[in-house]
Amino acid sequence: MRDYASYSDSELIEKAKHGEDGAFGELVSRYEQQVAGTVKGMLGDNAAAEDVGQETFIRFYRSLEKFRGDSALGTYITRIAINLSLNEIKKQKKVISLFYSRDDEEKEFDVPEEKSHEDESDTKEIVDKALLALKPEFRSVVVLRMLHGYSTKEAASILNVPAGTILSRLARAQKELKKILEPLV
Repeated sequence: MRDYASYSDSELIEKAKHGEDGAFGELVSRYEQQVAGTVKGMLGDNAAAEDVGQETFIRFYRSLEKFRGDSALGTYITRIAINLSLNEIKKQKKVISLFYSRDDEEKEFDVPEEKSHEDESDTKEIVDKALLALKPEFRSVVVLRMLHGYSTKEAASILNVPAGTILSRLARAQKELKKILEPLV
């Protein structure tokens, strides 16, 4: 069995395009934590997030031929993960809306309560719940900029919006997070 760890991403992509499954497996190993962090930041730690994470790599595999290398591979894969997460959020909202009549006012769904084990995990849980309370367009910016450290320009490229939109969404998200978290601190 070949050791692919020393190959660059572009070399692995070429090998994967030519049917070397081990090369694609190495790419998955390199980026699975990044994808998991992105998807869990968008959807929470649940089965839907796991499904979206797996679908991200399936979509990436299917699009190997289309990848031109215009952006870093991590950026490309993160874009797939964000788009699939946003699609999942829309799907979840459609399902939830089936339970309300059209006469009902628009409802925000509550983040389910989970039990924690330690103070540290309590803090992480609180922050995760606060993130899930944000609108998806704000949550995606927070996940990319604050959790993954992408620049404004990179986040704008991933989300396909102007850099100014990233900045305004981040500012609004930070205000909303402060409002959500302030009573808890």
